[in-house]
Amino acid sequence: MRQALRTLASIACIAFTGMGGVSASAATPPGRVPDTIAQRVAACIACHGREGASTNVGYFPRLAGKPAGYLFNQLVSFRDGRRFNSDMAYMVQHLSDDYLREIADYFANLDYPYPPVATTSDASPALVARGKTLALQGDAARGIPACVACHGTALTGVLPAIPGLVGLPRLYVASQLGSWLTDSRHALGPDCMTEVGRKLTTDDVNAVASWLALQPVPVNAKAAAALPGPAPMACSAMAK
Repeated sequence: MRQALRTLASIACIAFTGMGGVSASAATPPGRVPDTIAQRVAACIACHGREGASTNVGYFPRLAGKPAGYLFNQLVSFRDGRRFNSDMAYMVQHLSDDYLREIADYFANLDYPYPPVATTSDASPALVARGKTLALQGDAARGIPACVACHGTALTGVLPAIPGLVGLPRLYVASQLGSWLTDSRHALGPDCMTEVGRKLTTDDVNAVASWLALQPVPVNAKAAAALPGPAPMACSAMAK
């Protein structure tokens, strides 16, 4: 699989070089592609954007700066069948834990600015307000904890393995929350998001995604070092 990533990266580089014209290609023979982790993960850019820093209008999430533990857990889940995406499964199906950690560490250590967030939404003000309430306060009567209780007061994630929620495309957030709701996405047990997802409605999902998409990304968008308080439930991401 590592060789496959190198081949894809080589093809991309050759094609890009060829755009300069036939004469330039003839005059300059293709060089050897450097065998670096940056070059080997170049295939990820096709979907996730330059260096894994996605825009705020697409479906694919940003990878740059996310906690390494979270990225590693997701790569393992795609490889082992807890998350389902045919492209991702194909890319990682033969990769070892050590190599997946190397990939996760690479993207976790990237530091790129976030794109400007949306300032308007086609969601109703009432729906956005509902999303804010769920994100900041939760719904105790239904046993739904606030997003900030686990993802940090700034919603930028918590080390070592809880992701940030700001700066992500609205469609992506909605689709992933929907996956928890429909029980089509799983994590290692104890799987707290599956427990939360089963309590959400479609309106809840749309509300939270709509509100999150409007939130500015803090200047310091790094994941917090610790949870803001006691964990509201047992969760594998918090235990690692």
